This record gives sequence, structure tokens and C-alpha cells, in this order.
Amino acid sequence: MKFKAPSLVLQIFMGMLLGIVTGYLCFLTNTQNIATKLELLSDIFLRLIKMVITPLVFSLLLVGIAKAGDFKVVGRIGLKTILYFTFAALIALSLGLLIVNLFQPGVALDLHRTSPAINIPPKLFNSKDFIGNIFPESIVEEMAKNHILPIIVFVLFFALATASIGKKGEVVIQFFDSVGHIMLKVTQYVMKFAPIAVFGAMAATVGTRGVGVLTGYVQLLACFYGGLLFFIFVVLFGICFFMRIRFFRLLSFIKEPMLIAFSTSSSEAAMPKVIESLERFGCGNRIISFVLPLGYSFNLDGSIMYMTFATMALAQAYAMPLSLGTQISMLLMLMVTSKGMAGVPRAALIVIAGMLDTFHIPSEGLTLLIAVDWIFDMGRATTNVVGNAVATAVISKWEGALQEPQKDQNSIHIKL
Repeated sequence: MKFKAPSLVLQIFMGMLLGIVTGYLCFLTNTQNIATKLELLSDIFLRLIKMVITPLVFSLLLVGIAKAGDFKVVGRIGLKTILYFTFAALIALSLGLLIVNLFQPGVALDLHRTSPAINIPPKLFNSKDFIGNIFPESIVEEMAKNHILPIIVFVLFFALATASIGKKGEVVIQFFDSVGHIMLKVTQYVMKFAPIAVFGAMAATVGTRGVGVLTGYVQLLACFYGGLLFFIFVVLFGICFFMRIRFFRLLSFIKEPMLIAFSTSSSEAAMPKVIESLERFGCGNRIISFVLPLGYSFNLDGSIMYMTFATMALAQAYAMPLSLGTQISMLLMLMVTSKGMAGVPRAALIVIAGMLDTFHIPSEGLTLLIAVDWIFDMGRATTNVVGNAVATAVISKWEGALQEPQKDQNSIHIKL
């Protein structure tokens, strides 16, 4: 019988448990020095993650901006879709910031005590420095330092220039499209090291501070899931109410793909069922075939909300107060980067790592989040499914293409 390796989620879970046990033994036997040395495993992983930030963000954002030009072909529907996606992303990012500021879930992790010798100054917002740092003097230098904001500015100019030269620019787009796919494969290779990194991070943290640190996870999960529920049943419900769409009727049609997304931690796995459910709900075929695939690339509300939530939670864990101006600049940066990264496996991890570097937040805590990322991912995936279903229904209603739901839920199948 051929041996089948356990899934990455199971490997990470096993690494987390083994790290907790190892760390607790070190804590009981007063051998914290051994636990501290195991942190090297997570340091190596974080370096590998940072290694892929610049080429992945650059290539995917460039290709994403170039492909956005296709919206001109579909005209009115494309414009409405862009407007809705931008509005939904802004709400999701703002909600993530609001929740993390109100409930301060990162404080429970209290990670700054792990390295008491490090004095981390507060990151204050300075408008002059911020504006000055937007425009790069040397894009090579900015790439070497993983400074996301000047890279975004350069990509915007580069993408516009590439699109303006017509067919000659298509070669460049194809090249960076290939680079993006290569970097996604590199990311997959790097993620195979995640279970070992989680083991090292958990062993070091529990070994130096005891198992009490684990209670911080409960607060993080409770706050984030509470935020997801608020987004679904208040924000999305409000949008449907305003558009006169029967929200709970829509949920009844997509309950099966929601369950698939929650159980598999993948909104992509639920996509075929979402298409089928939206057709039964009465959305137009033309709207579904256009809006839904784009939504899976540019409108993953749960994942986008997690980016601001996780970044701010780690800042709180390291006792780094970020000013309102700094948080707004973070939100605006994520508005752009999330559009190029949404739908990419482990994209949130890459984006968050870039934000931590940009705002000088220690990235070591990111490994601890990876330990329970699969639990976060279940909620993110489910929210992504609901968000894209609502987006498709809204555009259908906006276009006058939303019909009465089908009574026979097994009679229609749609293929794209």
C-alpha cells in the first residue's frame, strides 16, 4: 500500500502540538535556553517568506493591473463590478481595523516579553516621511528592503507604460505572468517548511513563558470570528436590504457551498456549487460568468479583513501603538496589494509579512499565527463564498437580471 503524506494543515497542527509539549517540558525543567535555540527554525522560515515578497507582489500586481484593462470591453457591468469590489474591500479592511482596535486581541499574546532586551519604539505617523517614502529613488534598493509602498508606485507606472505600447508590452506581461506562477510554486515549496517553523516558534514561546500564552489564541479567534459574523449578518445583510435582495433566501441557496468552504478551508473548492446555487437563485448567466470568477480573484472579503486584523494584532502583541494616520496608510496599501494577491494560496501570509516589514513590526509573531491559520482559514473561506454570492446578486439586481428563485433546486446545472 502506497503511503500518503498527511496534509499541510495536519502537519502544521502536529508541529504545533509537538512544539507545545517540547516547550512545556523545557519550561518545567528550567531549560529555557534549549527552547530559545529552537526559535532558529522559525527565523529561517521567516527569511524564506521575506525572500518571495518582492518578486511575488511585483509580478502579480503588474499582471493584475494589466488585466484590469479588459474591463473596458464589458463596459457598464465591468465598471459596476469594480466599484462594488472596491467598496466591499474598503469595508472589510476598515472593519478589521475597527475590531482589532476596539477589543485589542493582540495584547493577550504579549510577545514583547519574549525578548525583553529589545526596545521597540512606537511607530508614529509622519506625513512628510510617508509622502517622501512613497516615491522611490532606486527601485532596486526598495525591492531589496521589501518596501511595499514604493514598489506599488513603481508597478503602477510600469504597468501603465507597458499597456500603452500595445503588442510590444504583451511580451512583458506574459513574462511577468510566468514569473508570478514560478513564485507561486516557490511559495508552495517554502510552505512545506511551515510545520517545522511552527514547532520551533511554539517550543520557544511556551518554553520561555509557559502554556498561559495559549489563551491569547482564544481571544484572537473569538474577535476575528465575531468580526466575520458582523460582516456577513450586518454589512452584507445591509447591502442586500438596500438593494432589495432577500439575503436569508440567498443564504439558504448557498448553504451547501458555505459548508464545503468551511470544512475544506477553501472557497475555491466551493466555486462550482456557488455557480449552480446562484443560477437557481435567479442571477443571470452572463453576470455569474463575469462577476464570480473576478470575485474569486479580487473580492475575497474574509481574507482581506484578516490582513488588517492580523497585522494590527501583531503590533499590539509587541506593544507597538500605531497612530491613526499610520493605520490609514496601511489600509490604503492593502487596498492595492490585496487586489493583486487575493485568490493566491497563502497570499494573506505574504501580504502580512510585507506589512510587518514596512511598519517595522517584528515578524517573529507571524509564525505563531500560522499555527492556527487553518482555523482562521475556515472562517475566511466561508465569508469569501458569501461575499462573492452577494456581489453577484447585487450586480444582477443592478443590471435588472435577477429573476425569481427556482423552486426545483436540482433541475438546473450551469457550466462556464
